[in-house]
This record gives sequence, structure tokens and C-alpha cells, in this order.
Amino acid sequence: MTQSDPTDHALAAIANILDHPETPRETEGPASEPKPLAPAIPSPSFTEGEDYSKVGPGPIAAIRFKWTARMDASGDYFVDETIGEHSAPMVTGPMTRDEAIQLVDRRESEARHRFEQLRHEVTGCAAAADLVQAGEA
Repeated sequence: MTQSDPTDHALAAIANILDHPETPRETEGPASEPKPLAPAIPSPSFTEGEDYSKVGPGPIAAIRFKWTARMDASGDYFVDETIGEHSAPMVTGPMTRDEAIQLVDRRESEARHRFEQLRHEVTGCAAAADLVQAGEA
């Protein structure tokens, strides 16, 4: 983990939350209702005045990543990366439109991959701990 990569810190926090879940604060619907964790905009095309965004995985919006490619007044493209809903963006650019889209797609893909790795690690460790505890009983 590098000091300059905020994704690793947020994903570690998510893994910790998954390892020690809080009790639900609101009533949940029936188990058959799917609850999407992080919607993503599927189309990589955006026109002037529109942004191209993707949202990273995670169970809590306050620590979820969002990447937004946008065009400024001079026609340059920038990518804003935020953590949660109220953070100041980390801005990358200027770059071409295609580079901005590729950066958003790459960051989202990397975050999803790391999240899945952590989730499997946490669930694997939890399952192993359950087996050890069952053996001790």
C-alpha cells in the first residue's frame, strides 16, 4: 500500500466494516429485493455539458469512490476523484477526452478488483475463524 493511494485506505476501511458489520439502522425489505451497491453509467460517450462518471464498490456511500470526467471551458478534460459525497475532489488533467474516459474506467476497474480481493480475503478469514471456533467447541 502506498501513502499516496487513497483507494487502498478506503478499501481497507470497507473490509473492516464487512468484517464487523453494524446493525442496520433502517428496516430492510424482503431478501428477494436486490439492492445495488454502486450504480455506474454504462455508456463511455458524453457530450459537451455532460460528465462521464463511475462509482466504485462498497457498502457505505460515505467511503465510496466516484470518478467524473468533465470538460472545462477551454475544451480540456479533467477527472475528479472523490471519496464519499462531501469530499473535495482530487483532480487529474488536463487530458484528451479519450484519456479521461480511460482513466475513469481504469480507476473504477482497479477499485472493483481490489474490493473483490479484500471481500474474498475477509470472508475467507471469517470462514476460517468460524471453522477454528467450531473445532474448539
